[in-house]
Amino acid sequence: MNVADYMQTLGQQARTASRAMARASTNDKNRALLAIADEISNSRDALRAANAEDMARGAENGLDAALLDRLELTDARIDTMIEGLHQVAALPDPVGEITDMKYRPSGIQIGKMRVPLGVIGIIYESRPNVTIEAASLCLKSGNAAILRGGSEAIASNKALAECITSALNAVGLPEACVQVVETTDREAVGQLITMPEYVDVIVPRGGKGLIERISRDARVAVIKHLDGICHVYIDREADRSKAINIAINAKTHRYGTCNTMETLLVHADIAGTILPELAEAYEQLGVELRGCEQARVIVSDMVPATEDDWHEEYLAPILAVKIVKDMDEAIDHINTYGSHHTDSIISENYTLARQFLTEVDSSSVMVNASTRFADGFEYGLGAEIGISTDKIHARGPVGLDGLTSQKYIVLGNGEIRK
Repeated sequence: MNVADYMQTLGQQARTASRAMARASTNDKNRALLAIADEISNSRDALRAANAEDMARGAENGLDAALLDRLELTDARIDTMIEGLHQVAALPDPVGEITDMKYRPSGIQIGKMRVPLGVIGIIYESRPNVTIEAASLCLKSGNAAILRGGSEAIASNKALAECITSALNAVGLPEACVQVVETTDREAVGQLITMPEYVDVIVPRGGKGLIERISRDARVAVIKHLDGICHVYIDREADRSKAINIAINAKTHRYGTCNTMETLLVHADIAGTILPELAEAYEQLGVELRGCEQARVIVSDMVPATEDDWHEEYLAPILAVKIVKDMDEAIDHINTYGSHHTDSIISENYTLARQFLTEVDSSSVMVNASTRFADGFEYGLGAEIGISTDKIHARGPVGLDGLTSQKYIVLGNGEIRK
């Protein structure tokens, strides 16, 4: 079977399965999620062996450290997948929720019911744990899923797919509720994003090039973010200890994630005292600093920052540093150069913090917290299907509600329009 025919088959099976999922009870969906968790727990050795195969091939093919980090399935990450499945099972089921019921003068009642989107295609790179995150959220929200992971994680994803299939069979849900694309041929992506008769929404998770291509070529609605140029602004009225801890964590907790800080903004009035301490801490952690002219006066061994640095998502131990005269300049910089992903202010001034929350145009805006918290798991969503920087339908970490829509319902008692 060629790739086009293979993807058409997956699409047809997913569309049929989506109708079964729309009828599935909350108990059916939760049983499936817990069964997947048990299968993963019982398959640790097989998962580690498959992942070791991917890691070896990735190293041989020259994958950089950030991609290898995303690819690795450690015991802790397997535990996180299992915990995420339990969390999603414990979440309220959004499907069937009826809200906003009200009577009209005609006597009819109007309201809204939350319903699944249908079939969701997820295209992602490197991180095999996305397979489970995506499957769990699609299942709980009553959707069928077609998952296309990167070629670098093919062995890991196939092993996880076996866990999912075994669990679905055990609880009596169709195997096609979650299908993992088993070909690494790139044509599969082109087919998946141009099948509106079978696929309702595409969610890309990966590098900017992948997401730009999908946004350009898709004939299906796309929920996406292009990149994560996240900022931390240290205000003049920041608590020094909070500022240092957050600035270190936001950059160095993990380098290869979209919610990692890429630009640090510091108020001019405190830059002279706080930047040297931060620079010393970053140096010990191996982070290269690229500073504006004012920042380099304070810390002379910073690399000179260029205009390109303010636009850069490094995904590496590199940090751009800029001194600003006040919060207005910080907000202007963020709204000009940021990617509308996640930005944080460190300040004890409530009024300024509220202004920052109001005026920064990002999907997550924080006060006195690390940007690394911009994550569905940390937000209590159990997991996330991705981060959306769009402004229509879903924004920020996309959990269960973001994978559903609403339809109007009308309840009458024989009323006719006059």
